[in-house]
Amino acid sequence: MLTNDSKKYIVYEYLRIIHHISDKQYQKRAWINGEPPGTDFDETVCQFADIGDPILENYQDFGITDSQYQILRKFRDVFGAFWEENGWPPKFINTPEWNEITEMAKEVLKYFNYEEKKNEH
Repeated sequence: MLTNDSKKYIVYEYLRIIHHISDKQYQKRAWINGEPPGTDFDETVCQFADIGDPILENYQDFGITDSQYQILRKFRDVFGAFWEENGWPPKFINTPEWNEITEMAKEVLKYFNYEEKKNEH
């Protein structure tokens, strides 16, 4: 059984991944240039799904409100459809579709009052 602190940490890690999806500087550095620290796009997608799907299935157990759940679910659906069709960041990073995803990610972070910790990338 997860403690409340563990649940908070898991949600924070999920939001950190969403922050990476919102941050084009991070994407260019980690996904395109392969500079550490950071994960590539495929690993970001895997972490997003691996951490996020259980949270979404049991969101109330993680202290997530209904409105936070709704925006997370919408983002998960839109980002999920995007990554199914796109896997090469140099090809999509400057498209209007990707810009829409990054803006949606920023909105999710606002709903959670997410603040990035220093030296997190």
